[in-house]
Amino acid sequence: MPLPPRHRPLGIRALNRVGSGFKALGMKWPSLDESNLLSTAIRRAGSDDFGGEGFREGMSVLLDSLECEAELTTLGRLSCRETLLGYLENRLRLQQYRLAHPELDQEVIERPVFIVGLPRTGTTILFNLLSQDARNRPPLSWEVQWPVPPPEAATYDTDPRIQDAVKVFKNLDRLLPTLPAIHEFGASLPQECVPIRAHEFLSVQFQSTFNVPGYQAWFERQDVLPAYAFHKRFLQHLQSKYMKDRWVLKSPAHLAAIDEILETYPDAQIIHTHRDPAKVVPSLASLLYTFRSMNSDSLDPKRIGRQVMDMWTLALQRATEARRRHRDKPTQFFDAYFEDTLADPVDLLRRAYDSFGLDFTDETRDRMATFLAANPRGSRGVHRYVLGDFDLDLGEIRERFSEYCTQFGVPLSA
Repeated sequence: MPLPPRHRPLGIRALNRVGSGFKALGMKWPSLDESNLLSTAIRRAGSDDFGGEGFREGMSVLLDSLECEAELTTLGRLSCRETLLGYLENRLRLQQYRLAHPELDQEVIERPVFIVGLPRTGTTILFNLLSQDARNRPPLSWEVQWPVPPPEAATYDTDPRIQDAVKVFKNLDRLLPTLPAIHEFGASLPQECVPIRAHEFLSVQFQSTFNVPGYQAWFERQDVLPAYAFHKRFLQHLQSKYMKDRWVLKSPAHLAAIDEILETYPDAQIIHTHRDPAKVVPSLASLLYTFRSMNSDSLDPKRIGRQVMDMWTLALQRATEARRRHRDKPTQFFDAYFEDTLADPVDLLRRAYDSFGLDFTDETRDRMATFLAANPRGSRGVHRYVLGDFDLDLGEIRERFSEYCTQFGVPLSA
């Protein structure tokens, strides 16, 4: 099956040609120079206190990898620059706010619910359904994009940052018209934790969006506990003026960090999703191909397939080892199989609530059912892909992920 061509409207082609002209003159525009990014963020935020310097190594490794490996177009450089500046500015503004409000250190996060699992295993629909429970508090895209000042209960649905985020996601849809069929984004939709961890430059977001194998190799050797310390401070900030009973959180990166989650949030409740990796791997490769197509004209599907295999083999290995280490916490884990999610996701979550000792009310059931009826599977388009698109081999997938499938009794497709 031929992969879709890169979406390059006339305006984007013209922009990329301008950048190519600068490159031919030995100029890299726009700048991804570390000192330039830091000084620009400091000027915009009006502060030079980043709340610690631990992020600097990851940022340096990432920038080097972007320049040497990512083969960015001009649009890719612009997008990358503004994204990184956003994270740096948020760090500065969050630290400013924390220093002015030291009481945030006392904010308590109790029994957060985490969804962990391979991407493309039903995590998004479960996240969206959990968000229908009026007692649950997911982070929404707009408040993760611009967390300062913290959102307030009285204006949570009318905050002007929402409309700013709407514009951002409309632009994303124009740049990647095939994306909604693969993964939906929106200003007021629940946002996963990938961009929160990106503020610490310890996140799978970067290798998902860019070809940065040097950064990926560095990332896999790191202790990600600092990213969860930042994650907790971020949630304390968001909940300080608007909170419900519990946080509900989701990220594929959590799969490799179960130990770190439980060290940071000892009473966390974890829904661990499962699906045949032979279905997951090509779907995820297709998603990375789509993301990276916005930022580069040099896409190698075979390389993407190999990177996906390596990345998630390691993540699952760490997850299976962590689950064995935490066998003494059976009431904090609930295994959710994709087949059950497809068959009846509302009943699956009822069973998860029962397992965690949470009250699953009739109101929650009705709200979840209403959401499902309004958002049927496939309503935003069909995501098509095959193993051969990325030079993937079924036998190798079966071998790579056999330990995981055996430990959790994952049903295999034909």
